[in-house]
Amino acid sequence: MKTNRILATTLALFVSIGAFAQTVDEIVDKHVAAMGGLDKLNSVKSIVREQSLSVQGMEIPVKTMTVVGKSMRSESQVMGNSMITVVDGTTGWTVRPAMMGGTGDPQDMTAEEMKQSLSQLDPFGALVNYKDKGAKVELVGKEKSGKTDVYHLKVTTKEGQVMDQYLDATTYLVSKVKATMNGQEGEIAFSDYKDVEGIKFANTMEMENPQAGSLTFTTNKITLNGPIDEKVFKKPAK
Repeated sequence: MKTNRILATTLALFVSIGAFAQTVDEIVDKHVAAMGGLDKLNSVKSIVREQSLSVQGMEIPVKTMTVVGKSMRSESQVMGNSMITVVDGTTGWTVRPAMMGGTGDPQDMTAEEMKQSLSQLDPFGALVNYKDKGAKVELVGKEKSGKTDVYHLKVTTKEGQVMDQYLDATTYLVSKVKATMNGQEGEIAFSDYKDVEGIKFANTMEMENPQAGSLTFTTNKITLNGPIDEKVFKKPAK
């Protein structure tokens, strides 16, 4: 009888684990479908996003060019100075003006900066094709975020980065992401989703920065699968 009880408990445990895993995949599948569907997302090879960054009373134009899974360049103009971040394959470099603690010359990213920047090559987020990317997703539970019901998912990437993603329980679109970057916990809220060629993009992203305070990114234009000259990703000579 004792053996039967142990067997029954073991089987119940496996059934419970299977049901839990299936629930996670159902939520992720609905998220992917809400964004436009896997085929549509996989068809995007490049994205050019033009945004406006609102910070400390300033409006700063930001242009980001991404070759999906390969390269990314983000450039903004701050008081006449260029601020550039580039990831190209497994290397990266930045340009920060002196007023922002830089030199104005291209500087190689550190290994930690690269580790945290690689996610920018993945414009649709860690949940899409997460198994193929070697990531792990766990369902923490269904919670309230303000007045909204959300699914709280814990994502651990192949590189070991851990983030908490919150999906609106009605739309299955990401409403918030929490992650630790540069030793500090950050939070980004996503809202006002717009349809671009059948794919949903958050038109507004809001975050809190310990140094700069509140930052709001507003998207003005998105171009999918347009030509991008790969020379823009190459580090210039000093």
